Amino acid sequence: MPKVKSQKRTRQHEQIRQGVQFKRDLGQHILKNPLVVDGIIDKAALRSTDVVLEVGPGTGNMTVKLLDRSKKVVACELDPRLAAELQKRVQGTPAQTKLQLMIGDVLKSDLPFFDVCVANLPYQISSPFVFKLLLHRPFFRCALLMFQREFAQRLVAKPGDKLYCRLSINTQLLARVDHIMKVGKNNFRPPPKVESSVVRIEPRNPPPPINFQEWDGLVRIAFTRKNKTLAAAFKHGSVLEMLEKNYRIHCSVKNIELDTDFSIKDKVEEILETNEFSRLRARTMDIDDFLR
Repeated sequence: MPKVKSQKRTRQHEQIRQGVQFKRDLGQHILKNPLVVDGIIDKAALRSTDVVLEVGPGTGNMTVKLLDRSKKVVACELDPRLAAELQKRVQGTPAQTKLQLMIGDVLKSDLPFFDVCVANLPYQISSPFVFKLLLHRPFFRCALLMFQREFAQRLVAKPGDKLYCRLSINTQLLARVDHIMKVGKNNFRPPPKVESSVVRIEPRNPPPPINFQEWDGLVRIAFTRKNKTLAAAFKHGSVLEMLEKNYRIHCSVKNIELDTDFSIKDKVEEILETNEFSRLRARTMDIDDFLR
């Protein structure tokens, strides 16, 4: 009698058998390697009195270990199915009273008070989440965040590096940023298409005494063409038009009279030349250069 070949179990079939089918469109890649989980938690240097904000807890592989080391974990999960799995995982254990679940989009939610943030979030929301975190008050102590490798490299890039960009300088203005570890695709279920890295962020407290919106407007212009000189970057018609509009509003508010022949182009050139900025390029400028 011929042997009947057993059907191969696909990764999708295995997920269904286990009760959860992960949604790639939501960026669901569960960290499964316990050594990586332990490494991240160790770098967080948790205290028994800490409140931890965990974003993207998934099925709770990291959550249960965070609960062991902290006073409380606030877990923010977009998918109600995964939130239910996590709830079941701690049900009937001493950790149950230490877990608070927030179900919803973290970008649209008000963040609670926390001491430490740990996140394995969808990579498509990396940039808005970083700045939501850094502008959060009161200050938190540190954050351990899982990112796509290239995004992590941009966060820690220095002037002159190929990946140095507006993201680099804005993040480093508000925080100390360190690359902690590389994490390969096979440490996740299902594996993502890209390599990952863990970054540690410590907010600067007190923050630099600047208006962040004005600062971001400046570096946005400079880094739009980061290999061009600042003189070239500020010569574009659309840039000059925006600067003139904003400058006239500023003068109106401050009761400063402008000459009838006022030229924003001449004003910009004068400022750049006086401060020796004309020949500088954004890709080689550090935070102190922009603060001058």
